Amino acid sequence: MKGINQDQLEMKLELVIQKLMNLGGPEDEKELEAGGEKIGFFRRDFGIKEWDWPQGVGLYGLFKIMQITGREDYRDFLYHWFKDNLAEGLPSKNINTTTPLLTLAALNEFYKDPQFEELCLKWADWLMNCLPRTKEGGFQHVTSANGDRQGVRLNENEMWIDTLFMTVLFLNRMGQKYQRQDWIDESIHQVLMHIKYLCDKQTGLFYHGWTFNERNNFGGIFWCRGNSWFTLGILDYVDMFEGTMNSGLKRFIVDTYKAQVETLKTLQDPGTGLWHTVLTDPTSYLETSGTAAITAGIIKGIRAGILDDSYLPCAVKAIQGILDQIDTDGTVLGVSGGTGMGYNAEHYKNILIAPMAYGQSLTILALAEALAMEHHGRA
Repeated sequence: MKGINQDQLEMKLELVIQKLMNLGGPEDEKELEAGGEKIGFFRRDFGIKEWDWPQGVGLYGLFKIMQITGREDYRDFLYHWFKDNLAEGLPSKNINTTTPLLTLAALNEFYKDPQFEELCLKWADWLMNCLPRTKEGGFQHVTSANGDRQGVRLNENEMWIDTLFMTVLFLNRMGQKYQRQDWIDESIHQVLMHIKYLCDKQTGLFYHGWTFNERNNFGGIFWCRGNSWFTLGILDYVDMFEGTMNSGLKRFIVDTYKAQVETLKTLQDPGTGLWHTVLTDPTSYLETSGTAAITAGIIKGIRAGILDDSYLPCAVKAIQGILDQIDTDGTVLGVSGGTGMGYNAEHYKNILIAPMAYGQSLTILALAEALAMEHHGRA
């Protein structure tokens, strides 16, 4: 990409990947623990070894870069990660613990491992028949209980924007792979439900969640990383159909994406190229993981011809901003911790900042998209 030092990008990308594969807890873990959930402390979020959403997003980033580079060592890492976790025993089934399966379903194209296949098929069936639902059949955002691998937090009658990336992408991939129209149709239903209840018509941005119990969007906050799950994931979702998606449905989804990124472009911090953790609140801190996912989604849109080249300066500025947030050892700085549902902007502004697997991997996805753009000669 013009304006980006290619050697620096490739060097920093390698550092970030190596750090992800060897990620442990933060140095100040004990002090962070004292703040607990209200500041976003969840022990499962740290490191690469646990089976939950932060690691699942990490695996997805690694798989994407493996596809671009063809590196066998990444494939071996992923294979052994899954085998080790299966040998150790998996946590409770929920929205967030579904995330690693998005990578596993694709990885098993190489291995054709019966254990992997059985797990993916059983989990998809569980999503269809056992996962708690909200009114109108939305996927209820059931998560792992903090500090209890086998426990769950039900979040009754709540839909969160994270669900599209964490669970719906996997269900659609499985539907496409096994030609299960019922799974594909359910994934479409979930995408439309989340757009219906979480997308703000005035701005095109997404609220963090919706509760059918209170019939509101909680604090009505436009959270950066929450929005980024849609920006990042929705074009991957469309791609999975390989041209078979109903054209009216595709237009509806793509127009929703375009409306969102049109507003996001106006909210980018002009100095750093990053986005604020509360998108519409410039007093909230700048946040790297959400920025990286937004950037990856925008570059993918440019490469696909969905966004015009007026988005290029935004993408270049964001990539440079992300590169500036990568420490000398490959740690991605400025990443916010696990973020529960908030009723006001202060909740999001007070979430801790610490190295996270998803911070590493979303950065990998952004830099991988920049590399792919370079290879295709678009910029």
